[in-house]
Amino acid sequence: MSSSSESRLLLPPEFSDSNHSACGASLNTNDDPESISRKVLEKVLLRKLDFRTAYLVLIYVLNQMDRHNAAAARLCGFEEDLGMKGRQFNTLISILYVGYVFTQTPSNLILSRISKPSMYLSSCMALWGLLTTIIGISTTYYQVLFLRFLVGILEATFYPGAFYLLSRWYKREELGYRTAFFTAAIGFSNVFGALFASAILANMEGFLGYAAWRWLFFIEGYLTVFVGICGMFILPDFPSGPVRWLTSAELSLARRRMEEDSRGHGPAEPKPSSGFSDLLSMITDWKTWLTGTALACCNASSSFGLFFPTLVATMGYSPTISLLLCAPPWIMSTITAIIIARHSDAMRERFGHTVFALSLLITGYILAMSTMNITLRYLSLFLMAQSQVSSVVLFTWISNTFARSSSKRAIAIGFISTIAMSGSILSPYIWVSSWGPTYNNSFRICIALASLAIILCWVFRKHLERLNEAAEAEERELRLPKGYRYLL
Repeated sequence: MSSSSESRLLLPPEFSDSNHSACGASLNTNDDPESISRKVLEKVLLRKLDFRTAYLVLIYVLNQMDRHNAAAARLCGFEEDLGMKGRQFNTLISILYVGYVFTQTPSNLILSRISKPSMYLSSCMALWGLLTTIIGISTTYYQVLFLRFLVGILEATFYPGAFYLLSRWYKREELGYRTAFFTAAIGFSNVFGALFASAILANMEGFLGYAAWRWLFFIEGYLTVFVGICGMFILPDFPSGPVRWLTSAELSLARRRMEEDSRGHGPAEPKPSSGFSDLLSMITDWKTWLTGTALACCNASSSFGLFFPTLVATMGYSPTISLLLCAPPWIMSTITAIIIARHSDAMRERFGHTVFALSLLITGYILAMSTMNITLRYLSLFLMAQSQVSSVVLFTWISNTFARSSSKRAIAIGFISTIAMSGSILSPYIWVSSWGPTYNNSFRICIALASLAIILCWVFRKHLERLNEAAEAEERELRLPKGYRYLL
């Protein structure tokens, strides 16, 4: 309980139903409502919410494993068994992201107009897990190509949908740290996925008459289906509707927090609007194309992750050892991502943190180009892996910037994700087998893309800086209180 001398903001009477404290002790609901500290109630709200949204991280771990399982399977006969030739494997990687392009924007528009995102996202996950399992029984390249396309259509609902869901619950200065766990999920999935794949590929060859790479798709597909079904009961829905796992006081506070965060920048909750007009406004907004292109360059410059086992294999180790060596760089990457994102939130700054992560990436590429020494080559992979947080910080910055109106924000996130996906579609062709084992041409292309991403982010920052200065000048002239400011 707060004392009268503490300068904490107290809750209005409608928050009197709370029955929890941040320390785990019960609050007496018969107490005077004004004796219940908002800070205490907010901690309880965030703790409950973090528990629910943490499940998104588990989903993203499996999402990343499903994206990268073909790269692991490649080490144990995947290409040979399906008769792939030339650049067909690169096309197989790319086709997944073609499916993303068709789905991301309409999916987020649908998400903004339904009341049960938990059912929608979880159902899509269970379906893409089922398709992943079917890949394990495919016998031709074109069957796998078609199934990967369908998997991409379903997977596309998750990443922009999860960001939109988080933006409906968390304030701007809270989003970076929460979304950092998505980057942590990339690291964890690469660590766990590599260890998981090495165990399956090393021990299940010929089990029940199936090749080991087929078991990789079977098991990862089954896990994805199971986690998707459980998500229907765990993931949160929007705060605008009824929420059974929150008290009425906590739900009221959740809604009020979003209103406060968006003050001066449009309403936080849904307003009737035309989805077509919202989409048209995004298409004609130059900032959409600028940030989408920056994110596309960021994704493409970090595309080494799609071929990480292949890059590790250039050091000359066996497939099992190569997969095991994939783990340490991603363990460090997970720690780095959380630190950078937490610091970004604490400083309320995005541009510098994005540039720092991309600078590590460029340094790693330059080091890899300079030598084939095993120790230095492995060190370069550590530096590359630390850059994964760049796209998440940048995407969080974009999410912070565009209008908080429910449908407009959903469309903005979906449409920018669609533009950004062009980088992922093209990125498999950056890593051509004939350029190995040095892959110097690949490194040069990625350095250029990372540099372009930094330049575009700088242009975006200067634009937002001018808008903040204009708002400050207007407030001084009209003697208004300080209003909304864009994060830089």
